[in-house]
Amino acid sequence: MKNCQENLGVSREVSSFVLPLGATINMDGTALYMGVCSLFIANVFGIDLTAGQMMMIVLTGTLASIGTAGVPGAGLIMLAMVLQSVGLPIEGLALVAGIDRVLDMFRTCLNITGDAAVATVMSETEKKYSQVTA
Repeated sequence: MKNCQENLGVSREVSSFVLPLGATINMDGTALYMGVCSLFIANVFGIDLTAGQMMMIVLTGTLASIGTAGVPGAGLIMLAMVLQSVGLPIEGLALVAGIDRVLDMFRTCLNITGDAAVATVMSETEKKYSQVTA
């Protein structure tokens, strides 16, 4: 919050509302991770996914990313759920488990960047509305 307020010029009111909400709900990096890993595992095992299975990956990946705890390694557990939803082998987790910690850092960076971008846009929108009503 401090960086958004000091470096991006986001008001305290906006950052104290948007950033905690985004940290809880907005997990873009995790959702993308689940989709990419699912497709990777399907390709490694030579499994052709149908359009319905791909939509299920999108749906379960999005829902799982919203419900994922913000702790290291939680995305890997949720990936198991996404793999099971479309019938992909759970053994595929071993392919990404070794580099999951590094990928987790990239996911966190993406999530925080998205939260900061939304906070910046909301702060600018609030300034415009407060100028109109003043």
